[in-house]
Amino acid sequence: MSFSDPPIRRILAPNPSALTGTGTNTYVIGATDLVVIDPGPDLNDHLAAILAAAAGRPVTRIVVTHAHRDHSALVPRLAAATGAEVLAFGTATEGRSPRMVDWAGRLPPAAEGLDPDFIPDRRLTGGERLSGPDWELSIHHTPGHLGSHICLALGEMLFSGDHVMGWSSSIVAPPDGDMTDYMASLHRLAEREWQVLLPGHGEAVADPAARLSALIAHRRNREAAILAALALAPATATELTARIYQDIPRTLWPAAQQNVLAHLVDLSARSLVSAPSTTAPEPIFQRI
Repeated sequence: MSFSDPPIRRILAPNPSALTGTGTNTYVIGATDLVVIDPGPDLNDHLAAILAAAAGRPVTRIVVTHAHRDHSALVPRLAAATGAEVLAFGTATEGRSPRMVDWAGRLPPAAEGLDPDFIPDRRLTGGERLSGPDWELSIHHTPGHLGSHICLALGEMLFSGDHVMGWSSSIVAPPDGDMTDYMASLHRLAEREWQVLLPGHGEAVADPAARLSALIAHRRNREAAILAALALAPATATELTARIYQDIPRTLWPAAQQNVLAHLVDLSARSLVSAPSTTAPEPIFQRI
């Protein structure tokens, strides 16, 4: 896939899975001084494909939407090969909300997929702009999937990372993911009219408004199902997942459970559910 003005090339990493779809999308932007968004997993063939797309032109910046290994693990090798500056909001655990700082001690770590070794050369902030001879990117801090997640706008096109994907809803895994922040970020993105979304996984989204609306509705429907289940009896996230996620394969239940837990933490912050102190292996939630 490619766009022009400026040239945009999508390079699909060969890392398909149940959680990555067909693989991770790496984007190379520009005609002269290039910027690479999300180098992807540390795979020899993918590094070779990115360098081939650069075709000898200088790669001056590498921007990472968030520090999950399927987006950031190739950064050290690509930076070494190109000399590019590495930019991101922060490390894998930066940007964690006060809610999640408070909950972190009560929850099992959700470290699967995190890239703990990732450290950018320079940290970006929301509203900041990056530019090259034929491109300008504006930074949108979109916490939720991770506290340090960013999206990047190129005019009316948005590189949406894992916040808005083209094939599935996003995993929000506490304590590093935060459903309250995730929903707020979705609503902020929905306030603007985008031409197209270029996600970290899946094909380009040609109707951004419909996709954003669908994701908001999906999460609200899951929230309603959780509250309805808790109205019958207190339950853990594991128990709620088994009741609610009958529409997906059981192999995906561990990921779904993380989303359920994220909803429960959000509902707790809104005083709709509570998790009394307990010696159980995981919190038991009840309706208020």
